[in-house]
Amino acid sequence: MEKKVFEFDFRGRKIIVENGEVAKQANGAVLVRYEDTVVLSTAVVSKNANILADFFPLMVLYNEKLYSVGKIPGGFIKREGRPTENATLAARMIDRPMRPLFPENFRNEVQIVNTVLSVDQDNSPEMTAMFASSLATCISEIPFDGPIAGVKVGRVNGEFVINPTIEQSELSDIDLTVAGTKDAINMVESSAKQVSEDDMLDALMFGHEAIKELIAFQEEIIKEIGKPKMEYEVLEISDELKSEVETLATEKLDQALRIKDKLEKYETIDRVKAEVVEKYEIENQYLGEDELTELITKVKLVLEKIEYEIFRRIVVKEKTRADGRAMDEIRPLSASIDILPRTHGSALFTRGQTQSLSITTLGALGEHQILDGLSIEDEKRFMLHYNFPAFSVGETGRYGAPGRREIGHGALGEKALLQVIPSEEEFPYTIRVVSEILESNGSSSQASICAGCMSLMAAGVPIKTPVAGIAMGLITDNDDYTILTDIQGMEDHLGDMDFKVAGTKNGICALQMDIKIKGITKQILKEALAQAKKARMQILDLITSIIPEPRSEVSKYAPKTVTFMINPDKIKDVIGRGGEMITKIILESSNVKSVNDVNAVKVDLEDDGRVIIYHSDQEVIDKTKRRIEEIVREPELGKLYTVKVLNVESFGVFVELWPGQEGFIHVSQLSDKRVNHPSDVVKPGDILVAKTTEYDKKGRINLTLKIDKNNKNSKEK
Repeated sequence: MEKKVFEFDFRGRKIIVENGEVAKQANGAVLVRYEDTVVLSTAVVSKNANILADFFPLMVLYNEKLYSVGKIPGGFIKREGRPTENATLAARMIDRPMRPLFPENFRNEVQIVNTVLSVDQDNSPEMTAMFASSLATCISEIPFDGPIAGVKVGRVNGEFVINPTIEQSELSDIDLTVAGTKDAINMVESSAKQVSEDDMLDALMFGHEAIKELIAFQEEIIKEIGKPKMEYEVLEISDELKSEVETLATEKLDQALRIKDKLEKYETIDRVKAEVVEKYEIENQYLGEDELTELITKVKLVLEKIEYEIFRRIVVKEKTRADGRAMDEIRPLSASIDILPRTHGSALFTRGQTQSLSITTLGALGEHQILDGLSIEDEKRFMLHYNFPAFSVGETGRYGAPGRREIGHGALGEKALLQVIPSEEEFPYTIRVVSEILESNGSSSQASICAGCMSLMAAGVPIKTPVAGIAMGLITDNDDYTILTDIQGMEDHLGDMDFKVAGTKNGICALQMDIKIKGITKQILKEALAQAKKARMQILDLITSIIPEPRSEVSKYAPKTVTFMINPDKIKDVIGRGGEMITKIILESSNVKSVNDVNAVKVDLEDDGRVIIYHSDQEVIDKTKRRIEEIVREPELGKLYTVKVLNVESFGVFVELWPGQEGFIHVSQLSDKRVNHPSDVVKPGDILVAKTTEYDKKGRINLTLKIDKNNKNSKEK
């Protein structure tokens, strides 16, 4: 295969696409260089399809290779293991805009694998991988209604920037990722520093203009090297079968879809479907196993189509929702704090049949999360973790490590609340929020933000202002559409959009949008943002009625803290040889036998000389602080100190000015008269009054007993 190279100047930075040299056995493969960032993307499709499957088996992978940033993996194994949280989120970000563009009845397995080979931090590997994933799929035989592309949008000094550099990102008040086709936006992921709805909308549109440029470049490449699309097997359903099933189920499903209670609604829908399926099973017992399985699969697909169409008619044509709410109405809200007596902060937030119990835990700065990934960021002190147990939806299910969905929902909540978290200097703690979803019927991620916000305030975290979140939905019928506030599970499952907006009274903090149609217009986005703002204000009113502001003090069970500065050169003295001194301080101040004891004081020593001490008992903190101050305290030259003799040598005496601070008195400085041996005048344990004179070449303080005649030395033997 002949190697092809394509180049494009994208807003001052070069994109180079190579095809035909590497990964030639994949259905589609491109090596994409975005300046010094290099990603290999491959797309492979299975030869056979499981046409009886009820889902499209698409897998998108984003494989981070630490050699791409010149790192060797940490730990004992020294090779990449399970995907990092960032890799999981990157894979989701590529999957979300691509998945809706595959044919609805396509059932061949597709795997899109992105291997990150080289990373220039100023040129996003995630956006490079999204571009490459689309292109690898488009040039292959795989049916796909692309291409798509994505960009990051920042705003620096009021000016929008496409794919900002690291330096620009640090100055930006918007961190937006937007993806779409040349016609419309179909995926959004964003965090922002409380920006207005109008500004966010402008950022989205600015990003889409850049996306059009990337898609035009892809179209040129596809035109030259794209392969003809494959024929694929589909499950054919006769009009006769469709008509029969519609006659049996339409009226009953219509009635079931109007039931307000979630569990009763779902149980009724399942019962109606089961009755229809059972009828066909009984009437067609004579068929072989494979034929009967195929028939029942077709019946189930028709039933799902009927449910889908009835639901959309109820919402779009009748302008009513299954639970009777208005289109912009939020379900009943309730909230409370201090649910758990021994945690540092807890809150329960309920919206309809969705409920989050969120718990805040405060720890020392040294307990921050260490990140072993491609980013220049290697730690973080604020975390939000989201757990979604099967019982929350009344089902049994898998329990174990968090899946992609849980990681994604937690990351969204973390983005939203991070915007109001105080700085390390203002609040020197590591902060962890955990959202336990106890009940779910739509938008549990936004409930996590609301509960998490209240638990932070209950824990005494001085957040800048409360944050709330709401999920919006969209139901379309040709050119007609309806925007829904606070969507339930069914409205999400059968609808066209899941648009989550979180923010404060001042503006947006986080945004996430996924759609199942090809894209949405600026007008729909504008209406959805306005409707979401109205709902957010209602929820903020509830939050502030429960807890108006953060508590002034942390819980009695949380570690209290004191921060002070020492000379950075003295840090080594506080630590001591092999950590001997700091261990001694911790054990003696806390009155424990091990530094790992839960009651042991925690001491963080920062490179800039900052010392942070944590303990639930203020007396222990004060004692620890005094010990450290004694060690780092520096003697003043020419001043008198009461010292204790430690060792007596032939050439002089070693003394202790205070614990941790030693000095030396030369034999010639022990008396105005000649001293043959220091032991003739002093012994270990003697208490003397000596004057500091100078620091020697080793930085040790020298003292003298030759003080004026009015000053008497006393000895305590």
